Amino acid sequence: MRSIWNGAISFGLVSIPVKLVNATENHSISFRQIHLADGGRIRYRKVCELDEEEVSGGEIGKAYEDADGTMIPITDEDLAQLPLPTAKTIEIVAFVPADRIDPLQMDAAYYLSANGVPAAKPYTLLREALRRSDRVAVAKYALRGRERLGMLRVVDDVIAMHGLLWPDEIRAPEDAAPDGDVTVRDAELDLADALMDTLGEVDMDSLHDDYREAVEELVAAKAAGESVLPAEPEDTGDGKVIDLIAALENSVRAARKSRNGEGAGDGDGGSGMAEVHPIKKTSSKTSGKTARTTGAEQTTGTAKKTTHRTPTGKTVTRSGSSTAKKSAPKSTGAKKSTSTTKKSAGSAGSRTAAKKTAKTATKTATKKRTSSSGGTTAKKTAPSRKRTSA
Repeated sequence: MRSIWNGAISFGLVSIPVKLVNATENHSISFRQIHLADGGRIRYRKVCELDEEEVSGGEIGKAYEDADGTMIPITDEDLAQLPLPTAKTIEIVAFVPADRIDPLQMDAAYYLSANGVPAAKPYTLLREALRRSDRVAVAKYALRGRERLGMLRVVDDVIAMHGLLWPDEIRAPEDAAPDGDVTVRDAELDLADALMDTLGEVDMDSLHDDYREAVEELVAAKAAGESVLPAEPEDTGDGKVIDLIAALENSVRAARKSRNGEGAGDGDGGSGMAEVHPIKKTSSKTSGKTARTTGAEQTTGTAKKTTHRTPTGKTVTRSGSSTAKKSAPKSTGAKKSTSTTKKSAGSAGSRTAAKKTAKTATKTATKKRTSSSGGTTAKKTAPSRKRTSA
């Protein structure tokens, strides 16, 4: 980067040779003035108003205009003879906490680069002293023919200097505050806090100039001979706030929608806030009926129809809600059938055990045990059939 000023930092009796480099750059798009009739460029020429002749730069000097319009010439030699100790020196006058500097005073920003190898040591000393003290340095310097005020602080491993406006250059905020007494309710403050929390923080590196990009696209389209479609104007509301509470609520919804990726994941179709519905309590009787009905439906294998036998032996099939209610008690039969199946499974296990025992016993003992096992099975099976028929 090209330096715009060479001098030294005066840190007490320590002198640090430095170069001043611009820390910012202007990315705004500039336009030229043209003659609409033929597209010719309009240029400004420096013309003397007395003889109306154009003059060159070498013929132009400085002058101070008095209150009555009189021009008082001031030459470069006159300015050079003025006692200006900060002409080539950034003179540090104090070290203060950073919050003592009013942001309204902030002006241009510069980087201070160590000028030469001998400057590396004192430069690093000042940088680390500023970093450890957590303070900034207030300094005076001269640039472009005038003395200025500056603030030195550490940015990464570089000392940066911000030009500051003099305190008397800051205008008082007269007539800027709203007229009259305005009362703000707690509910409005709560919504404002919610909006601030929803917007949250932002990565400053992600911010960019949308207008400049739009202008660049416009220029590119015009150069290619393409037609440019006008952008849809945004509804700004003309600065009128009819209902502050409603405006804050809508702002919170819009901010949440933007944070969630244009409403992704919102259950209400992109309103930005999920609707909360109370959970209806279910009585124990209803829960019991539902459980019994579910068991009856699983027993029959049909959700809407229930088939069972009457005591007379007839088969009755019923459907609908009434069937669900009436068939619920029959689920007890299904439970009994399940227990019968378990008992049958147990009797089958006993027969298997009897067969294994019969292999090691005598034929007579085997016949007795087999007959007794069969009798037991018959006795256990008989009630099971009665329960099933019932």
